[in-house]
Order: sequence, then structure tokens, then C-alpha cells
Amino acid sequence: MFLLTPGALLLGFLFAPLLQPAIGAIPYLFGYSTFVMAMGCGVGHVRQVFRKPGLMLLTLGLAHLLSPIIAYLLGSAVFGAHSPYVVGMVLFTVIPLGVSSVIWVGLSQGSVPLILALVVLDSALSPLVVPHSIDWMFGQMVSIDTGGVMLDLILIVVLPTVIGVAVHELSKGHAKTQTAPFMLPTSKLAFLAVILLNASAIAPYVKDLSQDMMKLVPMVILLVAICYGIGAIGSRWLMKESLDPALQVTVAYATGMRNISLGIVIAMGFFTPQASIPVVLSILIQQPMATAFHALHKILTIRHLAKKGMSRYDKR
Repeated sequence: MFLLTPGALLLGFLFAPLLQPAIGAIPYLFGYSTFVMAMGCGVGHVRQVFRKPGLMLLTLGLAHLLSPIIAYLLGSAVFGAHSPYVVGMVLFTVIPLGVSSVIWVGLSQGSVPLILALVVLDSALSPLVVPHSIDWMFGQMVSIDTGGVMLDLILIVVLPTVIGVAVHELSKGHAKTQTAPFMLPTSKLAFLAVILLNASAIAPYVKDLSQDMMKLVPMVILLVAICYGIGAIGSRWLMKESLDPALQVTVAYATGMRNISLGIVIAMGFFTPQASIPVVLSILIQQPMATAFHALHKILTIRHLAKKGMSRYDKR
């Protein structure tokens, strides 16, 4: 996916006129991807999150409260508070946690059940979080159809999530494993198709924004990096020594990665094309940043284990 995602974005720009008639399929493609993801999560996984209410509230607070405030302040300082780019930067921080964070948490020996449950729970809360966060941050500055956003999120996120969890429970967790040879590849193709079609939708507007890219690209890179840092540093600072390293890296990926394909769907459906540009750019940045964070986490883990081993040796 590291190469396929930007590849889909590029193809969407190049073949925009041919792809634009299929834009109406985006909600169905996204709903399918959400359903396949949710089949891997059961009621038991969600229960695990509620056994750690402090960690759950901390993660969602860092992701959807602190991050939007930072995004707003950064964007306003560079583009002005009324810029649609600021709306796009804030939108990136209030959309649900990214599904791909589950993969990175697994690679980093984090808590896969926790991140999976957080993604599902955050997706279910998105009809409330996304429109009301934008309204809270911008008020009358941005006209948003709150009811329309909530209905769309219920149809393309919440409903597929509930059905996926129900299938998981009814099949005792076997459904995803049994259907994986077909549904996992097709869900990835559906995810790429969402990016492809959304890129074709915004292609006519990107050509007119080249002068802003010199400012916008560094700002989006900085914002994504800050979101990872908020999870890694904020969780350790707030929970002190009570936070296990596996949980710390889980929180970091949760706050750093967002469901960008959903963000583009919402941005294109309810905001100006300019507001969707920061969300689109984050597609190119989020995965490379995850790779860099994974490498940094490995280095810090090795140093931590080395120091721990040395201190034990000294005690002897």
C-alpha cells in the first residue's frame, strides 16, 4: 500500500475526465472497505477498550481535541483563520482513526485488539465527532450541513461497522478468515478506488493551487508528524509510568493515522475543493511517516532494553 496509494492518487489526476462519471460509486466502495475491516472485530474487542476507560478517553482526547486545536493554530498562523486550507487541516484531525494503524501497531508489537476496538468505536462515534468538531472550531465561518454529514457517516461508516461486528459475532470470528482470500484483496482495491475517484474529482482545482503548495505541503507534513508525537509523548507524560510501551506505541499510531479516504469523501461532499487538498496531501505523507515512526520506535526500544539490561547488570 506504500506505493499503491500515491499511485492511485496520481492516476486519478492523470485520467480525471475518464474517471469522473464513476464518482457516485465512492460511498458504496468505502462502505464495503469498512465492512471488511469491522468483520475482524467483535464485541469482546470493544469490551477491552472499556476496561481501560482512561486510555480510551486519553487517545480520543489527544486525537480529536488537542490535535484539532494545534491544526487550527498552525493553519491560521500561515493561511489565516478564514482559509479553506485551515478547515482541511482541522478536518484531517477530526476524522476517525485510520484502519491501516492496525497493521503498523502489529508490526510494532503494540496492542492489536486495543487499536482495532478503538478504530471501530471511533468510526461509530464519527457522526457526532466530525460535524460538531467543525462547528465548534469554526462556528459561523464555515457553513456545514450537520445533518447531512451525520447521515452520510451513519450510512457509509456506522452501518457497515455494525453489520461487520454482527457477522464476526454470528460466525464466532471465522467469517473474516474464511472470506479473506477474496474480501481482503477486494477491500484494498475498493480503498484504492476511493482514492482514485476522489483524486479525479479534485483534479480540476489542483492546477490552480500550485502557488500555495510551497506552503501547504510543509504544513501538512508538520501536522502529521505532530499527530504522531502527540500520541507518543502525550500518553507517556499524562499516564507517567503506568503506561506500558506496547500501549504507548498503540496510542501513537492511533493519534497519527486517520481514515483519509473517509476524510476525502466528507471534504468533497460538504466543503470546498480547496478544503480537501490538505486531506489529499496527507495520503502521500501518512504512510511514509508511519515507516519513519516505526524505525524510530525500534531504535528507542533497543536503547531502552539495553539500558534496562545494563541497570540489571549494575545491580549485580
